[in-house]
Amino acid sequence: MEKTYKPQKSESKIYSLWEKGGYFTPAIDYTKLPFVIIMPPPNANGVLHIGHAVFVTLEDIMIRYHRMKKDPTLWLPGADHAGIASQVAYEEVLSKQGKSRFDLGREEFYKQIYDFTRRNREIMESQLKKLGASCDWTRKKFTLEPQISKAVYHTFKKMYEDGLIYRGKRIINWCPRCGTALSDLEVKYEERTTKLVFIKYPIVDSEDFIIVTTTRPETMLGDTAVAVNPKDKRYKELLEKEIQVQLPLVGRTIPLIADERIEPEFGTGAVKVTPAHDPVDFEIGEQHQLPIIEVIGKDGKMTEKAGKDYAGLEVISARKKIIKNLQEQGLLAKQEDYFHAVGTCDRCHTIIEPLVSEQWFVKAKKIAEPALKVVRQKKIRFIPSHYEKIFFHWMENIKDWCISRQIWWGHRIPVWYCQCGEILVDVKKPETCPKCRKSSLRQDPDTLDTWFSSGQWPFIVFGWPEETKDYKYFYPTTVMETGYDILFFWVARMIMMGIYCTGKIPFKYVYLHGLVRDKDRQKMSKSKGNVIDPLGVVDLYGADALRMALVFGTSPGRDVIVSEQKIIAQRRFANKIWNAARFVLYHLQEKTDFLEAKQKDLRLTKKDRWILSELNSTIDRVNRSFQNFRFHQAAEEIYNFFWHKFCDQTIEDIKKRLFKGKNPQDKLTGRWVLHRVLSTSLKLLHPFMPFVTEEIYQMLPGKPKKALIIEDWPKRQTFFK
Repeated sequence: MEKTYKPQKSESKIYSLWEKGGYFTPAIDYTKLPFVIIMPPPNANGVLHIGHAVFVTLEDIMIRYHRMKKDPTLWLPGADHAGIASQVAYEEVLSKQGKSRFDLGREEFYKQIYDFTRRNREIMESQLKKLGASCDWTRKKFTLEPQISKAVYHTFKKMYEDGLIYRGKRIINWCPRCGTALSDLEVKYEERTTKLVFIKYPIVDSEDFIIVTTTRPETMLGDTAVAVNPKDKRYKELLEKEIQVQLPLVGRTIPLIADERIEPEFGTGAVKVTPAHDPVDFEIGEQHQLPIIEVIGKDGKMTEKAGKDYAGLEVISARKKIIKNLQEQGLLAKQEDYFHAVGTCDRCHTIIEPLVSEQWFVKAKKIAEPALKVVRQKKIRFIPSHYEKIFFHWMENIKDWCISRQIWWGHRIPVWYCQCGEILVDVKKPETCPKCRKSSLRQDPDTLDTWFSSGQWPFIVFGWPEETKDYKYFYPTTVMETGYDILFFWVARMIMMGIYCTGKIPFKYVYLHGLVRDKDRQKMSKSKGNVIDPLGVVDLYGADALRMALVFGTSPGRDVIVSEQKIIAQRRFANKIWNAARFVLYHLQEKTDFLEAKQKDLRLTKKDRWILSELNSTIDRVNRSFQNFRFHQAAEEIYNFFWHKFCDQTIEDIKKRLFKGKNPQDKLTGRWVLHRVLSTSLKLLHPFMPFVTEEIYQMLPGKPKKALIIEDWPKRQTFFK
C-alpha cells in the first residue's frame, strides 16, 4: 500500500469492479420487501452541480445500507427532458450560431435538441458514476423515450375522459421571452424597487375624483372598473351612490365596485381592475361580470386595444409615456418608491405578464383531496415532519394547474382537431375523424408541462399502465429523496398523480434536503463566485471526501453548508482510514492465524474488551440513526469511533504488543482485535465512503465476499469473555 491514499488511481477501477460484478441490479425476491428509490431525474441540458451531488450522496448512502442488509435494493436512474429549460439552453446554442428555432422548423429543432440532451445524458451518467452512484443502469429511463411518452399520453386521455382535464380561457403567467404559459410554481419572485403611482380618476358628473394606486400604470388602458373594500369607510358614500368614473387617457366610463379582496392599507385603498392582466383582477372580473380588454400581447408589447398612441410599444416604454401624459393632463397625483416582489420566469428571468389565454388545465383540487388524506393518515411521512404543515397549506389552497406550454420540446398534447369541429383525444393519432370520416386532422401545437410527465415518474419507469413484473414488485417505492424547494413542483404532484393513476401511494417516505450554501451560509451562485464544482472536487480530493463533507453536520431539511476546508478535512479522514488499514494489514499479512482463532487461543485485555464494546455500541447507534433518517449522526458516530477510539487508542495500545510484546498469544489477540474492528468499521463506513473502504476490503486476508458492497451489514456481536 502507498503511504497516502490516492483516490485518482483507484476510484474508476473500483467502480468498474462493482459494475462488472452486477451488484447494482437487484434480483426480484417475492419473499422479501424491496427497498426502492427512484432518482430525481436531472435535467438533460447541462452538467451536474453541487445540488446533484447532495441527492446522489444521500440516496447512495441509503441504497448501500439496505443492499448490505440484504434487502432487494433498487435505485433507478433517469434524466428529465426539462421542457422549457432545455429549449432555452439549446436556443442559446443556436443563438451563438446566428440561428433560431424558427430557422430550423419544429421537426428539425426537435431532432437536434434530442441529440443535444442525449449527449448531456451520457456526460451526466459518467459524472454520477464518479460520485459513486450505485444505481441500476440496466433500468435507466428518459422522460421522452417511447414507453414513457405512451404512458404520459395514456394519463392525459384518462384524465380528459374523467373530466379532470379541460381547455379554457383563463388568466395565466406568460413569459414573453420563452413565448409560453407557465404554472404558478414556475414563476420566481424577485424583490425590486419600482414606483407606486397615484392616478386621479374623475368621477362622472362631478368635480371630484378618486385617487387610484398602482404599480403598473400601463395596464390602466384595459381597466374595466375601480374597486374598494366594502368595509372601507372612506368610500361608503360613493358606493351607495353607485357612481361611475372616467378612465384617464381613454375616456371610457367604468364603475366603482366593492370587493373584499381589496386591501384598504394599500395606497389609497382604491385600485384599478384590469381582468386581462392580473390574476386577482380576473377573479374580480368574473364575479362582477366585467369585460376583458387585452392591452398587452404575447410579444410583451402593447396591442391595438391600448390605443394608437401606445400600440406597439414595449411595456416599459408605454409606462413612461403614460406617466408623462398623465402629468400633462394634471391627472398624476404623485409617485413613490415602492419595494415589492416582481414575478419573473424561473428559466430566463424575464418579467412575467399575466395574460388571458386559452390553455389546457387540470382540476387540481379533485386530485389533491386524496393526496391530503394519505399524508394526514401518515401513509406517507415527511422527513422532517414540519414540511407536512407547509404541504397541507399549499394543497388546501391549490388552484387549477395549467399544463399546456407553447414550446416545441416535450410531449406534444395528444389532442387532434377536425375541420368538422370534432376534438379527438388519444394516445396516438387517429386515422380518421369518427364523426365525418375525414383524415385531415390537426394536432394541438402545444406541449405538456414537464411536471405533468415527471409527476408520474415513480410508476411510469416500471412500465405502467402495463402490469409488468417490475411494476408489481417495486411499486410503490420506499423513499423519495429530493430538495425541499421542489416540494410543490414535484413531490405534491407525484403524490396526486400516483394515487389517481395507480390507486396506490407512490412512496412511503419523503426525505427533504436543503439548499447548498457556502461557509458564510450564502446561497451558491455564479455571480457571487462561491460555486463549488463537484467533479472538480472529486478530481482533487476524491469522491469520498466530498460525500462525507456533504453529509457531515447536515440534518434533514437543513441547508447543506460546504466549503473547501470541510472537504479537505474529510480528505484527511480518508487518509486516516488508509493509514490505519495500512498498519493493520501489514501485521495481518505476517500471519493469518487470527482468522481461525478460538476463545482458548485469545487473551483479551480490558482495553480489548472496551473497544469491542464500543464497536457494538457504535453499531447500535449507527443503526438507530439510519432507521430515523439521521445520516449525519450515523456519519459522525462512525467517524468519532474510528478516528478517536480505534486509531488514537486501540491501535496505539496494540502497537506495543506487536512491536515489544513477547507473548505469542498476546500478539495473536492483538491481530484478531485489529482485524475484527477494521473489517467491521469498513462495513459501517462503506455507505458514506464507498471507494476507500472497498479498496481496503479487497486487500483483507480471508475476506468472505468478492466485494464490500455486497457484504453483510454489521450486527451486534457476542465476543469472547
